[in-house]
Amino acid sequence: MTIRPIPLLLLALLLVLQAQLWFGRGSVWEVAQMRNTLAAQQELNRLAQATNEQFANEVSDLQEGLGMVEELARHELGMVKPNEVFVQYAQNPR
Repeated sequence: MTIRPIPLLLLALLLVLQAQLWFGRGSVWEVAQMRNTLAAQQELNRLAQATNEQFANEVSDLQEGLGMVEELARHELGMVKPNEVFVQYAQNPR
């Protein structure tokens, strides 16, 4: 009974390839982890894009006219126009 080297060589090659697939660089586990990281980063990018669009809209409103500036000044700073009376009332808390 002689030991044939070709089946042993093929078996060893199969084991090496399987080990590379499951534990080596670019393994199944590593790819799954990278996909999860990518999905999380894409969600963060989507939220950042929405924030950037909101800021871009505010900037364009400020560049187009004084209506937004006036609204911000009235709301945040309590400013009033000349010959205008500022009236503020509070509701009773219940």
